[in-house]
Amino acid sequence: MTVERGILFVVGALVLASVLLAVYSSLAWLWLTGILGAHLMQAAFTGFCPVVMTLKKLGLPQRAGFS
Repeated sequence: MTVERGILFVVGALVLASVLLAVYSSLAWLWLTGILGAHLMQAAFTGFCPVVMTLKKLGLPQRAGFS
């Protein structure tokens, strides 16, 4: 797994978990979904993403794009 695919996996898993928690527990969990969406937009503009830094520290290789 590469850093790029790791980001997709981590954020996708968090979004799915927050939606399931909202359905089965409390609608307040949808705030997490909104925060994740806002963070993705912020990361697109600034390039700052804690998930990327963590995955790099774990030693995942980086590749350009989705080739």
